[in-house]
Amino acid sequence: MNGTVARLVNRAVDLREGEGAALGWSFAYYFCLLCAYYILRPIRDEMGVAGGVNNLAWLFTGTLVGMMLIHPVFTSLVKTLPRNRFVPLTYRFFIANLVIFFAVFQMIPEENSVWIGRIFFIWVSVFNLFVISVFWSFMTDIYRSAQSKRLFGILAVGGTAGAIMGSSITSALVSVLGPVNLLLVSALLLEAAARVSNALEKSEEKLAVAALRDEIKDAAKLASAPSAGEEISHMNAAPTQSPEPTDVQKASAIKAVADKQSEIIGGGVFEGITDVLKSPYLIGIAVLMLLFTITSTYLYFMQAEIVEGASQDSRVRTQLFANIDLIVNIITLITQLFLTGRILKWFGIGLSLAFLPLVSLVGFGILGAAPALAVLVIFQILRRAGNFAIQRPAREVLYTVLPRTEKYKAKNFNDTFVYRVGDQVGAWSYTAMGWLGLGVSSLAISMVPVSVVWLVLALWLGRRYRDYNTIQNATALQEPAADSVNVATSPAAPG
Repeated sequence: MNGTVARLVNRAVDLREGEGAALGWSFAYYFCLLCAYYILRPIRDEMGVAGGVNNLAWLFTGTLVGMMLIHPVFTSLVKTLPRNRFVPLTYRFFIANLVIFFAVFQMIPEENSVWIGRIFFIWVSVFNLFVISVFWSFMTDIYRSAQSKRLFGILAVGGTAGAIMGSSITSALVSVLGPVNLLLVSALLLEAAARVSNALEKSEEKLAVAALRDEIKDAAKLASAPSAGEEISHMNAAPTQSPEPTDVQKASAIKAVADKQSEIIGGGVFEGITDVLKSPYLIGIAVLMLLFTITSTYLYFMQAEIVEGASQDSRVRTQLFANIDLIVNIITLITQLFLTGRILKWFGIGLSLAFLPLVSLVGFGILGAAPALAVLVIFQILRRAGNFAIQRPAREVLYTVLPRTEKYKAKNFNDTFVYRVGDQVGAWSYTAMGWLGLGVSSLAISMVPVSVVWLVLALWLGRRYRDYNTIQNATALQEPAADSVNVATSPAAPG
């Protein structure tokens, strides 16, 4: 029975020897993070609506200011502390914040709670991006490019399962316990994530040795690629066994992991910003993020308007938001289990990135023609599920070819500050167009050409990633003993 289960798991996951423990810890890590966030998300959304839909743009501006303040603090930690110190310290900073919010909500009178609710809305919006960005930076640091395409989809299932659990907790218990008491549950889950991140460090050596097999196999394929005249005989040849890494290569991989874990990344506090500005590849990812967040903000504002018009009951709205989250995550879970890894492998990163802008192109067109609650809910569910199941893993793979400093600093800048700049562009352009008299229908139609540009950019980034990955494989072939264990820091990586 156990053998059958193991075979089914290996077939679904495409798991290699030595990867199981790291994948398990990564799964648990993401589960705790997303469960913590999705307990807070419906509470935040309700506080945003309660604070007035017309004030949402100002709340998004406050979120951008919060990002501007906290990004240099985080990069200072990256500059001065090793990874096993700055990762858990980041989570414990947010735990302390949650405990403070719990105490403040208990003490203030209800008539003043709207202002604290607005501050909480801003805080959750900052917290969300930072903790998840740190998680994915960690993942792109320990998983290699080939592993990421196989495993990021199933790894993301941990987050989806956590999101389902978090949404379920809020939906089931908000009427019984009230939203404030749920903050402490979220804090406990963040502490669990901090502890699991330390446990994951101990599995990195086996993960690095497992990555060698893929890299040596890819390098061998590159070396034995047939010419046009040899192609037919090559196709008829019997498949060869994947070469096993030598003891020297394994020892080198293990030493590289030990060095990396104790290494302080260093660099400047604003290095992430300069790295993005000087790299066309990173600028492309930044613009990809901008277009995603602009369209997300438009859809979020449309959701607030339509839901506010549909119900005036605070608890009904909170439950609706939680139920949307629940459906999104169930669909995401099924997709991640059975399709994500295969989509990334079969269609490549470019086409995988193109899926969400294509859904947005069609969805905004339909919403423009019929701006009803049912249409919005269906579009929101499909779009968010597509983001979590396909777009997010594909976007994270883009970072696996980068040096370490860019995985933490440039990536964090794109994931947080650039993300919130997109919010600002979306929030204030939506508000300004509303002042000009445009309704939900016209605003939805305005996002159709934006989605077209997003689609083209996604395909371009897919080609650039493929080119950089090919260069790295060629470098690994030239010096297999050294480069195959240090691909991410190759000078061929985009910068």
